[in-house]
Amino acid sequence: MNQERFNRPGSAPAELPPTLSSSTMFLGRSLDFWAIRVTLLGIACLICYNLGPFGVHGLPAAGIGFLMAMVILLAELRLRRAEISGLMGGAIGVVLGLLASLLFTLVISRTAEPEPTKSFFEFTSLLGLAYLGLVVGSSKGPSFRELPLPKNVELPAPPAGRPTKLVDTSALIDGRIGDICETHFLDGALGIPRFVLHELQLVADSSDSLKRQRGRRGLEVLQRIQKMSWLDLRILEEDFPSIPSVDLKLIELARQTGSKIVTNDFNLNKVARVQGISVLNVNELANAMKPTVLPGESMRVLILREGKEPTQGIAYLDDGTMVVVDGARRFINRTVDILVTSTHQTPAGKMIFGRMDDRPESLPPRTQAASAAHAGGDAV
Repeated sequence: MNQERFNRPGSAPAELPPTLSSSTMFLGRSLDFWAIRVTLLGIACLICYNLGPFGVHGLPAAGIGFLMAMVILLAELRLRRAEISGLMGGAIGVVLGLLASLLFTLVISRTAEPEPTKSFFEFTSLLGLAYLGLVVGSSKGPSFRELPLPKNVELPAPPAGRPTKLVDTSALIDGRIGDICETHFLDGALGIPRFVLHELQLVADSSDSLKRQRGRRGLEVLQRIQKMSWLDLRILEEDFPSIPSVDLKLIELARQTGSKIVTNDFNLNKVARVQGISVLNVNELANAMKPTVLPGESMRVLILREGKEPTQGIAYLDDGTMVVVDGARRFINRTVDILVTSTHQTPAGKMIFGRMDDRPESLPPRTQAASAAHAGGDAV
């Protein structure tokens, strides 16, 4: 069954369970996140306003401080997305570039060139060599991991507590993930990303009563999982502000951490598997656990409604499997015995096709009486 993504209304989010409560959110970020950055902007503007750099005073000087703070914040966004190997390579490259610039400056200082020319070469070498060291070091940083190490040097093992399964919003709203966890079928750690939790909050606070009910059920399932002492449940703070979709954020987080995704969203399942991400689909697990029915077997079902064809009746098994029965239209709201003719597996689940069992002992009581009376009339 395809799990639709929910619209994100602009209303305030619902309250979290007690163990998951956090600071108030604004634009997908906590107030602490914004307070630190606003403080940085204010300090930068205040310092430049008082010092007056470059001979500029007043509001223009505060504007220079604002621009400097924005450059720092933009650099922060870029550095947060960089790999640690690239950062280390860039830092080493800058240091080597500055050392080379220092040697070049010592040579230039001993020449007979005019002071403006010396200053030009000194600043040019400083900026140029530092820039080249940063760029080359960042690009070559990941290759440091491929260098051969001595036999007595071992790479550190990855942290043992790293989450191996990321739970999607659809799996929490569906609710069956709680039953699966209770049966101990899921081992290792379960990770709930903060952006998934925020989406669940928005659904629980939706103006649509059906969505609100489903969202609250997801929060109740999450509380239920938290109470399972044998399960390692973690709230993950990693986020990707540049990615708007929760599905794409989940895929990117799974790709970076090597984790699996637990979901029953059909579209997320397909997109993740195309990108090589392992997916644990709750619907596929439920379909695999349904009992196998072979053609020719008999079963008893309750006909609930009419089918698409004139003589068809529709029934459902306890697990939700649809049963299409040919010739059962006149037995609506009655229990009948049928013979299975075929089964059909679809992405949404399994469908069973059958026909009425013509044996007299399998017919409903009224039909048996009518058949007996008809047989007696023929005998007379």
